[in-house]
This record gives sequence, structure tokens and C-alpha cells, in this order.
Amino acid sequence: MIKDILTDAEHRMRSAMQVLHDDLGAVRTGRASPGLVEKLPVEYYGTPTPLLQLASISVPEPRTLMIKPFDASTLKAIEKAIQASELGLNPNSDGKVIHLNLPPLNEERRRDLVKHVHHRLEETRIAVRNIRRDAHNDLRDFEKEKLISEDDLERGEEELQKLTDKYVEEVAAQGKTKEAEIMEV
Repeated sequence: MIKDILTDAEHRMRSAMQVLHDDLGAVRTGRASPGLVEKLPVEYYGTPTPLLQLASISVPEPRTLMIKPFDASTLKAIEKAIQASELGLNPNSDGKVIHLNLPPLNEERRRDLVKHVHHRLEETRIAVRNIRRDAHNDLRDFEKEKLISEDDLERGEEELQKLTDKYVEEVAAQGKTKEAEIMEV
């Protein structure tokens, strides 16, 4: 019973970490990365579709992304989606592929990106703590219903806290890594 609650809590915490990892992958650093645009929604036959499903994305040079649509008719829609995004990038198209040149980040923009990363880290820490709270409430309910003993409750709470600490530390480690990437000139 306790094991089920802890397993569920760990699964949910791992999911929160995966969302954070994906979000941080889309935050721009000094280098070009396909993660920057692969989730960008593109209007495709009236449906917002992730760019990754419509084109191959490669990095021919450190500050350049090359987007090659699988279907040439989607080229204009992809260009429009890039221009409408918050990326602030101008797509250059030759009719077959789109080149995105990433300008170097200035100091102010780097600081804004770090603030954004810190905000995402805090959201993930809150999510992990909320998962801990839910699991803790479940453990207490089991103890009230006499399904587990007080000792079991205490052991379960200790395990839950260890799990929470592990994921909060992981959030901090990912944040440090991303901040170092952003601030690297």
C-alpha cells in the first residue's frame, strides 16, 4: 500500500522533471539547437502540428538551424509560424529549405533567459512539493482508516521526504547546468 503511493509519487515527480527538461531544451543558449524550434506549432491543414513532424531540423553551423520540410507546400506555413513565435528570429528561405541564423545573445537577453529558467525551476519545485503533499495526505488517510500503523506512516513519510529531496536536488542541478549554458559567451 505504502509502496504503491511512493511508486505513484515517484512516477509523477519523474514526469514533472521530464516536462522541465523539455522546457529547458527550448530555452535558447548561445548555440543553435533543434530543441529550440521542434515543438513550434505550425498550421497544417487547419491543425497546429509540431514542426518536428513536418520537417527535419539540422545544425549545419554552430549558430544556424536548417529546416527542410518533408512536404514543400508547408514551407510558407513554417516560415509564418517562426515569425509569429517569441523566438525573434527571421527565417531565410531558398524555396526548399529554411535557414535560421541565431544572433549572439547580449548580456541583458542572457539575464532575461536566466530569470525565465529560474521561474520554470520554481514551478517544477512547487509541482514536486504538491505531489509530496498529495502522497502524504494519502498516507495519513490510510493511517486514519487503520489500514497502516503509525510506524508504517512514519516510515512512509521518511521515504517520501527522501524522494522529494532527491527530485528537488535534481531540479537545482538541471537549473545550474542550463544557467551555465546561457551565461557562457
